[in-house]
Amino acid sequence: QVQLVESGGGLVQAGDSLRLSCAASGLTFTFSRYTMGWFRQAPGKEREFVAAISWNIHNTYYADSVRGRFTISRDNAKNTVYLQMNSLKPEDTAVYYCAADRQAVTTLAWQYDYWGQGTQVTVSS
Repeated sequence: QVQLVESGGGLVQAGDSLRLSCAASGLTFTFSRYTMGWFRQAPGKEREFVAAISWNIHNTYYADSVRGRFTISRDNAKNTVYLQMNSLKPEDTAVYYCAADRQAVTTLAWQYDYWGQGTQVTVSS
């Protein structure tokens, strides 16, 4: 059974930074073969794409709203993907989810195969 477990969320002030982590595990899960993505969902809103990184780390993609402030990275030896979030804004407040996709990098949530339970990020003004 594949498990994705996010951590690192919390309550911060505008302008602060946070680093989210997502640890992957599972008997049949070869982390290094999966595209990994981060999504977020604010109250009353649909889940939206934040960032994604290819299995070989060569390609990264960002939503316009976070480009230049957030950085996605991964450590295949540790089966972990990270999301460094700088210059946080109140509109970044959401539950953040990591997801794994066996296909090429995509921004579409429905194409991801596995999801974590999410971690809450709250940014106060």
